[in-house]
Amino acid sequence: MAKKDEFIQAIKDGYTFKGESVKIGAAILDGEVVIDAGIYLPLKTMNRHGLIAGATGTGKTKTLQMISEFLSDASVPVLLMDIKGDLSGIAAIGSINDKVTERYQKINMEYKPEQFTAELMTLSNQKGVRLKATVSEFGPVLLTKILGLNDTQGGVVAMIFKYCDDTKLPLLDLKDFIKVLQYIGDEGKAEIEKTYGKISTTSTGTILRKVIELQQQGADVFFGEKSFEVDDLMRIDDKGRGVINVLRVTDLQDRPKLFSTFMLQMLAELYATCPEEGDLEKPKLVLFIDEAHLIFQEASEALLQQIETIVKLIRSKGVGIFFCTQNPMDVPASVLAQLGLKVQHALRAFTAADRKVIKQTAENYPETNFYKTEDLITQLGIGEALVTMLNEKGIPTPLAQVMLCSPRSRMDVLTDAEIDNIMSKSKIAAKYNQSIDSESAYEILTAKLQEAAEKTPPETKGKAVKEEESTLEKVVNSSVVKSMARTAGNTIVRSLLGALGMGGRTTKKTKSWF
Repeated sequence: MAKKDEFIQAIKDGYTFKGESVKIGAAILDGEVVIDAGIYLPLKTMNRHGLIAGATGTGKTKTLQMISEFLSDASVPVLLMDIKGDLSGIAAIGSINDKVTERYQKINMEYKPEQFTAELMTLSNQKGVRLKATVSEFGPVLLTKILGLNDTQGGVVAMIFKYCDDTKLPLLDLKDFIKVLQYIGDEGKAEIEKTYGKISTTSTGTILRKVIELQQQGADVFFGEKSFEVDDLMRIDDKGRGVINVLRVTDLQDRPKLFSTFMLQMLAELYATCPEEGDLEKPKLVLFIDEAHLIFQEASEALLQQIETIVKLIRSKGVGIFFCTQNPMDVPASVLAQLGLKVQHALRAFTAADRKVIKQTAENYPETNFYKTEDLITQLGIGEALVTMLNEKGIPTPLAQVMLCSPRSRMDVLTDAEIDNIMSKSKIAAKYNQSIDSESAYEILTAKLQEAAEKTPPETKGKAVKEEESTLEKVVNSSVVKSMARTAGNTIVRSLLGALGMGGRTTKKTKSWF
């Protein structure tokens, strides 16, 4: 059998799947596109996660956009982390040109410009649907890991959450947490130690400094109400397509701690909220994390373990996670091992270190008789990639050099006027963009301390005063506090997630991850 015939047969055998699949391009052999060697993507294994890697300008972001479009066509909702700000164009119809026409002819596909239903979201004050989470929803375990605290300091955080649960003090934003932290280290120290044990002043000081550091990265706009509901990510539009949620986080490039904080909370909440699904015919939700190195570059060992644990477990919930980064080595080996679909765009070898990385990258792909992988990685053209994925039996498909099809939506950003138009039509913007500052721990404790100060006679100020009711009793009996009953009973969920080392939902009334 001739080499070309053998190649075509190997591709057909490897990329023919049971169930629904979509064509994403055609294989290349010896520099020529083989029309009969179509490359298909099986929807059934899209919850097995994936990696899209390659140097700047090789087309990896457009690959991410193209796969998102096919998922939307198949009624699968998508969440895109738009770090560079070049994915918003998915909400606008694409346009044809000579290069696009030539590419589609080579891979034997038809180009049809499309516009997809998109929801623009933000973690800051940019235009978009505001995503937020309350401190209570994080839980003590995840907050401890985000702040990088030791076991002793983590114990103090757990005590703060327990105290606030017991006394019906809602922890909504960071100023609530800081107020309680200051209270237990000063006016309420004796009261707290009587019920919960000794508290180290050194520990409370360290925790306070860590929280302020998180505030300096802009976390105040992320913590608070109204918490986002997971169900609002999994919507289908009027045409039966999955809604593509574009989270615009261009202003987080220099704030990796806030970005990793958001990512871990979101993944933990998805895991806590979504029921076990097993093997579905197609996923319920797929996340694409562009510039994924931002999650890992300042992550502690504890955080890396969190991510690895969630990536392993969330597959059974019908959720797929795709990391998009310049270098596959940006992703820890323990996480990389969990990624079933690998799309490797070109890497550049300018130094000895670059050549070493390319050699290591080539070793992560299946062996093949048709390519010399290490050399080919540096020779791939724009919009070309080495591809391998898992079939429905979990077996890797043959490695193929592929000319990928281009996105059908706009390959450019939206204008401000277009963004305003999308926001005006949003079905959830009004729900989440209202300003809410409910009475919570900060306001309640401030009022109590002020009331106590006013009742204290001048001659006894600064001295211990015996009151008919302790501050704790007054907090418990407050009519205002009683209206905050939604935080009661949340310990159960946090305990379950704590066993996995994750934070999670604490509010019973709604399903949300922030």
